Amino acid sequence: MQRNTRQKSAILNAIEQARRPLTPQEILAEASREVSQLGMATVYRNLKSLLEDGALKLVTLPGENARYESTSVAEHHHHHFQCTACQRVFDVHACPSNMENLAPKGFSVERHELTLYGRCADCQPK
Repeated sequence: MQRNTRQKSAILNAIEQARRPLTPQEILAEASREVSQLGMATVYRNLKSLLEDGALKLVTLPGENARYESTSVAEHHHHHFQCTACQRVFDVHACPSNMENLAPKGFSVERHELTLYGRCADCQPK
């Protein structure tokens, strides 16, 4: 059992308040507002601990660095949207569900991941 520290709380708060998957660099920037002098090594050490505790889920997109999201915010199956302009990743709460129709005949689908790409609301041309 790991102990709770100000740093760990700040890191978890940053991820939960963002309500979207964050990179370690984004986590450092946000958590540093609550705990100054926070370093990247401390962020990584606490991310590892929070993953082991089940408080965080790892989000991996092809060709991208790992991102992290809170299991309390993302407790159900969902997909992701990545902005091609700012590179931020957002949760998509709809799911096309029945993927069995897409699999070749005779295959069974055990799980699926879907990532949408485009421009987020902040990056849309005005």
